[in-house]
Amino acid sequence: MNFSTILGIWIAATLTIAILSFLYRDNPLYKFAEHLYVGASVAYWVIYAAKFTMEQMVVNVFADNWQVFLETGSATAFWEAWILIIPTALGFLMLTRWFGPRVGWLSRWPIAFTIGLGAGLGITGSIQGVLLPQVQATFLPLWTPDLWQVVANLLLFVGVISTIIYFYFSRPHKGLLGGVSRVGITFIMVSFGAAFGYTVMSRVSLLIGRLYFLVYDWIVGTVDFFKALL
Repeated sequence: MNFSTILGIWIAATLTIAILSFLYRDNPLYKFAEHLYVGASVAYWVIYAAKFTMEQMVVNVFADNWQVFLETGSATAFWEAWILIIPTALGFLMLTRWFGPRVGWLSRWPIAFTIGLGAGLGITGSIQGVLLPQVQATFLPLWTPDLWQVVANLLLFVGVISTIIYFYFSRPHKGLLGGVSRVGITFIMVSFGAAFGYTVMSRVSLLIGRLYFLVYDWIVGTVDFFKALL
């Protein structure tokens, strides 16, 4: 292990301890690590957007298509190059918010376009990738030779129907409707609990990874580094 490696480990360990110090109370060391993390993340995504979005998807594509047009006179290459003016113009319109309200209203056009496009793609993707597969997964036979499979299918059927009825608010939840809706809220709470448990488990695994890093990479690695020097 060389000096640059152990230096990087010490920096990472210091920042890890600074973040974990928030468990005691809010302090300047935690604020410094938090601001450093946020600043580095923003800087990374700005460079990523400039390099892989603006350069590769706009500048390079325009240059390649324009070169093809100059060499072959292809109309397809010509329009594939100049069609990039539309997203580029929308991107520049987003920056008009910096120049005050007199021209800042122009930024609403790219924002509206982005939100509309995102909503359309999101709804379509959710229906095709989530809703329809979930509906298809509930079409299961209630009677099979396997007893446990029958129990699982019945639980799934009861859970789906009762959960849907719980969100039916056109009538008061009284009588039979109220009883079924209470069964539905039970299934909802079970699913929320399972999701929360999974989230906690994933966070604990991250904590274990950080503690492993502090013990073996930082402490043991530092001891081995100084032993090698001696």
